[in-house]
Amino acid sequence: MGSIFNLQQIINGIQIGSIYALISIGYTLVYGIIQLINFAHGDFYMVGAYAAYFAVMFSAARKEHPNVLIVLLISMTAGAIVAFLSNRIAYRPLRYKPRLSALITAIGVSMFLEYTSSAIPAIGPSYRAFPQSALIPEHTYKIGHAILSNYQIVNMSVAVVLMVVLTYIVQYTRIGMAMRASAQDKDAARLMGIDIEYIIDFTFIIGGALAGAAGLLTGITYPRINPYMGIIPGLKAFIAAVLGGIGSVPGAMLGSYILGFSEVFGMAINSILGEGIAYAILILVLIFLPQGLLGKKTGEKV
Repeated sequence: MGSIFNLQQIINGIQIGSIYALISIGYTLVYGIIQLINFAHGDFYMVGAYAAYFAVMFSAARKEHPNVLIVLLISMTAGAIVAFLSNRIAYRPLRYKPRLSALITAIGVSMFLEYTSSAIPAIGPSYRAFPQSALIPEHTYKIGHAILSNYQIVNMSVAVVLMVVLTYIVQYTRIGMAMRASAQDKDAARLMGIDIEYIIDFTFIIGGALAGAAGLLTGITYPRINPYMGIIPGLKAFIAAVLGGIGSVPGAMLGSYILGFSEVFGMAINSILGEGIAYAILILVLIFLPQGLLGKKTGEKV
């Protein structure tokens, strides 16, 4: 019985870790290039969830069955657009100002997105039920005593495909090479003819698109959304990025799955422990391994 129970935990841990991974990658990409901790990133995830919600409701109103891929593209596009505009309007003017200014601005952008969304009558401050069954009819599969739903399968499959595509872009394309060069040394990259601002825009777009996809996957798996839904997952995804080594894409993925498993196993012991374990991990990492699992040690120039 114990081993079967562990199988259910493994399924749930992978599913939760997949959502964290899609969000944490955006944190780590942006930080890797401009050393900005973008605390508004969790709200790009919220925007993606609402974009998917309205896309599904629009199709239902027209008596049409929504196409999952189209809804996914809509959620990713919404996240990407909001991320791009946030960079252009709020972060770009502060590019060469003290880092604290950009950090405070990121908090302001986050609150602006949350409260503005709440003030829009079509959204409002209350929870809304995400129409998951209108998008994908539910099916469950029993593996022994463990239960695997098709929502979890979609969640994990989409996350893995998007992470593979991202890895290919970063490692094997010209723009990915430019991103890595910019992260290593922006001044040298600029001298080599790389348009740094274009690369930063592209980085925000990629991160926002992945966060938007995570919003849709969350709506499918946990069918309840609200304008403040990005606060806690965004914070936990940031912790996952720190755990893996912020600035490292593989580290963000690894940290996310470790955090997902930790939460699931913590919940099996005590629900409060499961909710708080992420913050305990953050404290321990900052004390004993500040560079993270796959991060590089850096020294301060004096």
